[in-house]
Amino acid sequence: MKPADLHFAKTHEWVSVAEEDGSQVATVGISAFAVEALTDLVFMELPTIGKQVSAGEPFCEVESVKAVSDVYAPVSGEVIAVNETLPDTLEKLSTAPYGDGWIAKIKMSEEGLGHLMDYDAYQKQCSEES
Repeated sequence: MKPADLHFAKTHEWVSVAEEDGSQVATVGISAFAVEALTDLVFMELPTIGKQVSAGEPFCEVESVKAVSDVYAPVSGEVIAVNETLPDTLEKLSTAPYGDGWIAKIKMSEEGLGHLMDYDAYQKQCSEES
């Protein structure tokens, strides 16, 4: 996936939405900016399949040598898939944050991504945080 085609939350999660079996399914990950800020990652707790999540609420955790950080659901819905290999290959978050480093897929319960930023707005936010 190209970052320019994604939507971003203020909390550094990215979203790519596709139609699957008549439903909107969001693939979710964390941005390269977030991975760089976290530095050396040592553990990730994936969300549970079937879990109902709400936009803006924590739905899993990632741990670095510096701290444990919540990962927030950028959309509301049901977790229908997780990247089961990710906890054993955390380097994917650094090497392919917008590809193999995806975290979960959420079957969206609400339409629309208006609360999320496009890539340009997200880049502006990142430059202000640096």
